[in-house]
Amino acid sequence: MNRLFDKPCDADALSPLNLAFVGDTVFDLLVRERLLCQANRPVNAQHALAARQVKAAAQAAAAKTILPVLTEREEAVFRRGRNAHSRHRAKNASEGDYHYATGLEALFGDLYLRGELERLRALFELIIASGEETT
Repeated sequence: MNRLFDKPCDADALSPLNLAFVGDTVFDLLVRERLLCQANRPVNAQHALAARQVKAAAQAAAAKTILPVLTEREEAVFRRGRNAHSRHRAKNASEGDYHYATGLEALFGDLYLRGELERLRALFELIIASGEETT
């Protein structure tokens, strides 16, 4: 499978916050697709489950789960995202969790834009297997 919008995009030229902008949606789509395929729940129940899994604290825990298996390049992308300074602050998250979540989103955005979908899926499967992404 290719990216959804399969036009060239230089991930190296994008800021970590722009990578996180895309990665937030990529992570959200993975979570939502997984929940949808698990059961035909009412939409409000699907939304509640998804919201718990994509909040900053859950994403920070997920990031910590996959950090040991990241390549040097992936770890560098994660660090760039984690260390990026945004004017936005999460309402219900610690600053540390927010930064780790941004790092995870930047990594997922980078992998998606590079078309490294198998690696993206593998990392998501590690998160699922760890129980950090729970239903």
